[in-house]
Amino acid sequence: MAREFQRGHKAKLSDLTPGTDLYVGVQIAAPGLTFDISCFGLDANEQLSDDRYFIFFNQPKSPEESIQLLGAQSGDTESFRVTLDRIPAAIQKLSFTATIDGPGQMSQIGPGYIRIVAGGEEVVRYAFTGSEFTTERAVMLGDFYLKDVWRFAAVGQGFDGGLEALLKNFGGEVAEEEEAPAAPQAAPGFAPPTQATAPPAFAAPPASPAPQPAPSFGAPPAPAPAPQQPMHAAPTIAAPLAPQAPSPLYGQPGHQPPPQPQFGQIPGQHPGQPAPPAPTPPYGQPAPAPYGQTAPAPYGQPTPFGQQPPGAPQGVPQGLPAAGAGLQAALHLYKETATGQRWTPQNQQLMRVDLTMGGAGVLARQGSMVMYQGKVDFGYKGAGFVGRVVGNATGQEMQLMRCTGRGQVFLAEEGSYLHPMELQGDAICVSAESVLAFDESLQYEVRRVEGHGIPGGALFTMQFQGTGTVVIKTHGTPVVLPVTPTTFADCNAVVAWSAASQVIVSSQVRLRRNAYPGHSGETVNLQFRGAPGNFIVVQPYEV
Repeated sequence: MAREFQRGHKAKLSDLTPGTDLYVGVQIAAPGLTFDISCFGLDANEQLSDDRYFIFFNQPKSPEESIQLLGAQSGDTESFRVTLDRIPAAIQKLSFTATIDGPGQMSQIGPGYIRIVAGGEEVVRYAFTGSEFTTERAVMLGDFYLKDVWRFAAVGQGFDGGLEALLKNFGGEVAEEEEAPAAPQAAPGFAPPTQATAPPAFAAPPASPAPQPAPSFGAPPAPAPAPQQPMHAAPTIAAPLAPQAPSPLYGQPGHQPPPQPQFGQIPGQHPGQPAPPAPTPPYGQPAPAPYGQTAPAPYGQPTPFGQQPPGAPQGVPQGLPAAGAGLQAALHLYKETATGQRWTPQNQQLMRVDLTMGGAGVLARQGSMVMYQGKVDFGYKGAGFVGRVVGNATGQEMQLMRCTGRGQVFLAEEGSYLHPMELQGDAICVSAESVLAFDESLQYEVRRVEGHGIPGGALFTMQFQGTGTVVIKTHGTPVVLPVTPTTFADCNAVVAWSAASQVIVSSQVRLRRNAYPGHSGETVNLQFRGAPGNFIVVQPYEV
């Protein structure tokens, strides 16, 4: 089933389909109006540095035919074939646009859409209507853009000018001869003659033989790749570091070599000093325990790192040699941090949650567990039918797992910086893409951001409320700013804000000021307003 996008929704194309040979269809119509539907191939600066990648009725394909104009078919006003594997490295973005040829306004159009079809099956659709526009004469419908991987964004941004304004906005030059032809028969006339054999193979969406997924147009919808494989390699490093917490006993008087004294059995120990005898039974066997093997011992009662178990021959290394003070000092820097709290950052990119505290479980992003200790159960957390529909429609869908039991779970994702935000009855708004984990006791729902025209941003966000902790992930170290009447932020860099803040879409720079090369590139931002005490969190990275 095709995913329904809203304006501002973005996703990796690999999450929508494994195919790279795609069909892009545009449907737009209004009584008495004709439209020019084009594709701009832009460089890293979002400029049309090569005129050969402006695909329109007078230039129906790029030099290597990675972008082709197919014409009207299958109910679409205009259609394109995009072969991502063949697009040159200099082209970083494909912007699909529609302009009115002649008098008229975009507010007059009926319901329309831009859709992506892979292997004959529609995988995503962004629908729009004339009520979303006013006096605009052109609109940017959707973008393919390269950011590590190819992604798709539903844009829906209107312009007061027509095709000439779009060309100037992208750094192109308008020749006077291009303004003369306005015949409506030109657009459909170019598609059939310029593509002799290619269009028929792609015009029939249902017919796509299974044995040819790669060469066939759009590639058949193979099952989604299994992205979630828990990483269990980390415990080999973290396991021997965690038991280092009891190490303060090493520095007591009368105990010079660290490997000799036994935890909890130190002669001359002060009466008030705790000496838990629990670690002794698991290690009472005559054979020495292998290095790092803590599975037989119950969680929270390990043998201190570098010690020998009772009954083991003296002088046999157990984890750390007797003369290994240098190694101990080196590993001490990375030992587990246990603060007695439910959520404890181990470093900027690793979070530890103690399920034995608080009682309630934890909801975390699927695949974010890198290690755990104790008896922990991991289960799938479904959103239900209504939740899946809302998530697909708003782009705020979260693939979650439930962590319950008695133990400690370590969470991370792609080296992102992690920040625990404790809520005590208050609320915070944060995009679903920036959430790593949160207490199950928190209430969360999708909230709409009022306004129009956020290219590449989002009209929806997640609101968390109640008592508990939500862990937010960012690219780099963020900055927290107080909300004032003059607080503006790039919609692609905002991570979170207090729920009491009022968010307004603000366009400080008009298109006519961006119509020439050298413009700032900052066209749309968000303005935040609210009483003292409100805040926003901004990361040094644009999504």
